[in-house]
Amino acid sequence: MGAGQMYGAGASVSPDFPAGLLLEQLVLDEPEFETRIREALSRAEKWLQASAHDALDPRVAALTGHLADAGGKRLRPLLVLLGAEFGDPWADGVTQAAAIAELVHIASLYHDDVMDGAATRHGVPSVHARWGERAAVLGGDWLLARAAQLAAELGPAAVHLNAQTAGRLVAGQLRELTGPGPDEDPVTHYFQVAAGKTAALLAMSLGIGAVQAAAPVPATAALTEAGEQLGIAFQIADDLLDLRSSAELTGKERGKDLLAGVQSLPVLLAREGGDRADAELRGLLADGPVPAAAVPRALELFARSSALTETEAVMHRRLDRARSALGLLPPLPARRALLTLCDYVALRTS
Repeated sequence: MGAGQMYGAGASVSPDFPAGLLLEQLVLDEPEFETRIREALSRAEKWLQASAHDALDPRVAALTGHLADAGGKRLRPLLVLLGAEFGDPWADGVTQAAAIAELVHIASLYHDDVMDGAATRHGVPSVHARWGERAAVLGGDWLLARAAQLAAELGPAAVHLNAQTAGRLVAGQLRELTGPGPDEDPVTHYFQVAAGKTAALLAMSLGIGAVQAAAPVPATAALTEAGEQLGIAFQIADDLLDLRSSAELTGKERGKDLLAGVQSLPVLLAREGGDRADAELRGLLADGPVPAAAVPRALELFARSSALTETEAVMHRRLDRARSALGLLPPLPARRALLTLCDYVALRTS
């Protein structure tokens, strides 16, 4: 099947497509719809590049435009455009809203990479690895400010959504940094972090597209809920991929989260589990980061652990909630594309 052909919901979707080819995986056999989305993505990319490089000092522009230049799947701009399909997709400001969503996402990556000490992102050196941590934090702040400026041009609704999402992203990061309180359930804490760090921006992307296109209020609410649930599912899928998938698929070595002591959902469920067969795994996870020499054994134990099965079940429940929300929308090609995205999330972890 060539690039540009579209799948229906429930069809087989390759879980290992190259970055930047997400649209090819979601397109349906609707030429007019496909052409409209492709053209809008191209316009949004121009907005993104111009905005990310809009600093007066060319040295600052090189820093703030670094990850925009590196590419990526552009999932969030695509979600904005799909959300707009439930109103007037040609409305003024829709492609600008798509650029806003990606600017906020890229800003969060600048900050994430500083916190995680990541050396690369999208196949290029991370901003902090190239320019230093302080410059990376300020670069992320600059991108957030630029997104806020663009939102102000669109009006109060866009300003509210942008500000709310930025607040949720920061709160999620802070929650992750501080960890659960002494009397707090770690799994509950995990979902609060995921809601802020991942789900907030997917919900905002679908929501701002719908709002900017003047979609009906019930459709906007359904899209926002679908984005929220899809975002949680994406985070859980990433947790599963760290334990299951090769470096060729994920871009990082399997078990890297274990080595870093990341409190992923499979780790938390394995620690809480009472299955005697998981006792050795609980022992390896008891002290946080798993020693490098023990990571292969931990991966072997996870492969047959009830925690992994339970994690996958939680992810599918979140995807079912997203599908239920999408079921409230009219049967447009955009709805079928979003349902196929749900299928993709499930398939990439299997």
